[in-house]
Amino acid sequence: MTKADTPRAGEPRLKILLVDDEDQFRAALGRQLSVRGLDVLEVGSGEDAIKLVRHENPHVVILDQKMPGMDGIQTLKEMKKVRPEVQVVMLTGHGSTESARISGKNDVSCYLEKPCALDELVTAIRAAEQERIHALARHEIPNIKRTSLGQWLIGAHHARPGVMILGLALFAAIVLAPTSEGLRSLLTEKKTGRLGEKIAGYADYRKMAPGQTISEQYSSKAGWYRQVEGPDGKVVKEPLAPDQVAFRAKVMVGVLTVAALFWATGAIPIGVTALLVGVLMYFFGVLPPDLVARAYAKDSVIFIFGVLAIAVAISKTGLDRRIGMLLLGRSTSLARFAFLFAPLLAMTASFLSEHALVAFLAPILMLVYLAAIRSAGLAKDRALVVMMLLLLTFSANVGGPGSPAAGGRNAVMVGILADYGMTPSFGQWVKLGFPFVPVMALAIAAYFYLVFRNRVQVKDVNIAARVREESEKIGKMTRDEYKAAAVLVLLVVLWTTLSDRFGMGGPALLCIVLLNVLGILRWRDINRIHWDVVALYAAATAMGYGLATTGAALWLADGFVSLLPETMTSGTGLCISCSLISGILTNFMSDGATVAAVGPITVPMATLSGTPPLMVGLATAFASSFAHMLIIGTPNNAIAYSMARDPETGEQLLTMKDFLVHGFVVLLLSFAVLWIWVFLGYWQWMKP
Repeated sequence: MTKADTPRAGEPRLKILLVDDEDQFRAALGRQLSVRGLDVLEVGSGEDAIKLVRHENPHVVILDQKMPGMDGIQTLKEMKKVRPEVQVVMLTGHGSTESARISGKNDVSCYLEKPCALDELVTAIRAAEQERIHALARHEIPNIKRTSLGQWLIGAHHARPGVMILGLALFAAIVLAPTSEGLRSLLTEKKTGRLGEKIAGYADYRKMAPGQTISEQYSSKAGWYRQVEGPDGKVVKEPLAPDQVAFRAKVMVGVLTVAALFWATGAIPIGVTALLVGVLMYFFGVLPPDLVARAYAKDSVIFIFGVLAIAVAISKTGLDRRIGMLLLGRSTSLARFAFLFAPLLAMTASFLSEHALVAFLAPILMLVYLAAIRSAGLAKDRALVVMMLLLLTFSANVGGPGSPAAGGRNAVMVGILADYGMTPSFGQWVKLGFPFVPVMALAIAAYFYLVFRNRVQVKDVNIAARVREESEKIGKMTRDEYKAAAVLVLLVVLWTTLSDRFGMGGPALLCIVLLNVLGILRWRDINRIHWDVVALYAAATAMGYGLATTGAALWLADGFVSLLPETMTSGTGLCISCSLISGILTNFMSDGATVAAVGPITVPMATLSGTPPLMVGLATAFASSFAHMLIIGTPNNAIAYSMARDPETGEQLLTMKDFLVHGFVVLLLSFAVLWIWVFLGYWQWMKP
């Protein structure tokens, strides 16, 4: 046995299933493979092989093609139905080009003829072992090593029992904990309409009648009532008791904790965690079934689905390469990509849809990445793809403070400030917010360039040249490209002019239908989008809705405010504290929901402390763009994540951990630039 064949300490031996109807050949080959450090199982028929594959789960199968009864091809098909990840080396003495072609159609790892040198066979087995890892990723099957209790608890991506147990324990601890007086007082405080009252931050505050409590409003909205026997003996319906509503608020905080933990660690598949959010909301009675379903189907979810489908059409026609030439034509090196592209993108995102920009550019950068690693002779360069896509999405995120047109969060804040007679003009907002954008984008560019310049394996990262090469391959624009371009222009116009009326999802759906009518986008193409990302964002919106309606979001925001020291409750200190609250919460809730929950609390604090409400309102809105740490924070993150998958192996190149690690650093940088450059810098002489 060679050193390379020896399994590492604590690792299980590679399990091989040898299927051949020749007993002597099978026994002899089995002994030789065992000497090479392989764990060999032997059977003489296809029927027995399928049973062993079901129960023993071998890693690689060496399969004879010509056998009595069930032949090798039939056996192969049945094994793939049971274990799609199992790798098959077809070994036969009756080889032909046609049999190899048929075997290849059925996902054979390697085709060898008898007699075959043992070293050649072992090499094929080792190659099949590596391919099995990719197959596990493609089929979302966790590769768990069970050699010890610790390894079992740690598990593997999409199956981490230890994290699941921890999540269950945290959920139970939050839900079963005694209701705090702070939560109970928020749920029972009656609406007076006076400025500065705590419950002004409740999502449905404007819908509440004078004298109504959050508990009563929630009961009315959800349709939950309790039956109480009146003085006359009749049973009447009354709103839920505050403790019943408090229980549901705690459930939503528990759901937030579990979902964030599972998404961050990959404890179970993303889509399954998305379904778990709904399961908990259903079975703990947070909302009735129809409202849970409605919470999953927000306009932002339709938008995400539409963007992913339209991106498929753009890529299918080759139009993405043309767009790439326009936007990335000057990125001739990694440094130019970082320091030129990032600020240009961020400033553009201040006035155009940041989500649309990311949706158009992410597929282009993936094309650049694939071309770069092919020309460099590499199988992958994860550092390059992580840098490009995170730089893209984070730069787009920080375009938010640039103008009121940069997102719904800003419109929410304009409405809140209007209630206090402090509506900012478009020019005033741009004057106070736009100088932040290019400086912040350059800070992001500097971080990624310094961290990744020595990690990137591709030495010649000429993005402009790669885009040009990809564009030249497809020649002149086709009729389909012109059609797709026209639909794309229409989409941008509709988003820019009519999104207030039709939302962002309506125009996206219209363009999907148009692309199908024009013969560009087929239903089969739509089925290829990453539905797990759509499910994830749907769960995030449902979770935000549940947090807002139960009062849990208000409770969390109020808890942050109560922790502030005296020096952080007025002037620049209040701006810093409000941005800190908003910037942290926006990573777990949608940006609009964050501003809607936090703004009505922070803006009244400004009036009570003598601080200009405009300063505090803008500080709150600006920081709601800092959703860098989780892919649920913003559609930009979700789109970039969905695109970052290796088309050959199915491997997810951009992971939750990447968002957590680099997103946390960029979040800190965002706070630093906002506080130093904006609050302590040009705001001091602009005097908002």
